[in-house]
Amino acid sequence: MIRRKCFLAISTVLLLVGVTAPAAFSQAQHVRWDIVSLTGGAPPGPINLGGHASATAPDGDTITLTGSGTFVAPASGGGASAVDGGGTWTATSGASGTYQVTALVSWEFASFQACCPFIDNIDEGTRVNGTAVLKIAFDDGSQGILTVGCHGPGAPPGIFEGIATTKGYKTYYTVQPPTTGIDANRTVFHVR
Repeated sequence: MIRRKCFLAISTVLLLVGVTAPAAFSQAQHVRWDIVSLTGGAPPGPINLGGHASATAPDGDTITLTGSGTFVAPASGGGASAVDGGGTWTATSGASGTYQVTALVSWEFASFQACCPFIDNIDEGTRVNGTAVLKIAFDDGSQGILTVGCHGPGAPPGIFEGIATTKGYKTYYTVQPPTTGIDANRTVFHVR
């Protein structure tokens, strides 16, 4: 009798946890990512399309990207081909062009963004913090991996804000952090 009551109590708790778990963790997530512009260069400026973010390679070459896109992250985790988006790239070495997202490698939801004074002119769902890793194809035939990190209000430690990328063998992994008063190196995710 005691075992049966214990089993029923545990089953009830597990059922309640399953019922009240956020939908973000129990189904595929439709996510929009953007490299954004903040008018005035810092919060609480409006979040707008059309920003740029940079990262530097060990040889000192810096790549600057613009861009946005969407992906569907499967509930089971892992990658997916349900992606779109891309943008432009410019390197201090003199090369430039466009890139296209070809696949999702991984999406890690971190947290919902805490209430903040932002005016969100993108407004494509709920703003969240996290990290997306995307396969990309450059217009010059090279391939790469784009990592987009959003460390907005309420984000746990350990997420960078901005982008890191590879282009062929070159690794642009020194992320340029956002700086107050400079309108660059900021990203945002929206979960729909």
